[in-house]
Amino acid sequence: MKAVINSIFYAYSTRRAWWFTATSRSRSRFARTTLGSFWLGISNLLSVGVLSLVYGTVFKVSDFSEYVVYLGTGLVIWNSLSSAICAAPTLLDYNSNNLKNVNLHPVFYSLEEWAFQLQTFCQSFLLVLAFLSFIDLSLLPNLIFPGILPLINLLLFLYWFPLIVCLLGVRFHDILQLVPIVMQLLFLLSPILYVKENLGHLAWFADYNIFYQYLSTLRYSLINGQLEWNIVLSLFFVNLVGIWLSLIYLCKSRKMLPFLV
Repeated sequence: MKAVINSIFYAYSTRRAWWFTATSRSRSRFARTTLGSFWLGISNLLSVGVLSLVYGTVFKVSDFSEYVVYLGTGLVIWNSLSSAICAAPTLLDYNSNNLKNVNLHPVFYSLEEWAFQLQTFCQSFLLVLAFLSFIDLSLLPNLIFPGILPLINLLLFLYWFPLIVCLLGVRFHDILQLVPIVMQLLFLLSPILYVKENLGHLAWFADYNIFYQYLSTLRYSLINGQLEWNIVLSLFFVNLVGIWLSLIYLCKSRKMLPFLV
């Protein structure tokens, strides 16, 4: 417990450092491009446009504008979830030289990656949401309330779950191959491109899919302007437990990490 508390204090005391390094990564990512980070939002908008046209026709949706908002909000959230989790297994390998030669607590690298994913999410999510607001004017007001609590839940999940995947991935390299496959299957089985009712007798899968629950509560708040209190509070409790357990796992693995990367 003492090691976990020390990690939290260390994370807070170095907050400017890991946020700065994450920002530097974000800036260098689009160096010498004209549109810069706007490409994140543009790529998502193109995906939303194409998928809405194709699947809107396939599913013969009655209200195309409503479907575009439904698919667009779900897709941009899922892309951020998938990106953070798929990048997790190689995080410590990417920082292997620093782990071996620099006396930094490994929580620093997890927070730097979290900040990088957070910045990526905000850049793409806000641009897509601004575009979709031309269709549904209530999206941006709903983001402030009631969407803020589901959004916080999502951002907390983007820290602790990839951290656990990261620590497992450094021990078991098969995780690197497994994660993209699992995320692709979960995407197809989650009501993102279609409504939950289309799953038929498999609709129960969405109820027990924790990834979809984080996505669904935020999307529901944005579109309907309501908050699913019981699910949101349950997910917040899961986040608190997840953060605590992931930090315990990190502290216990700390001494072995230089030998595993």
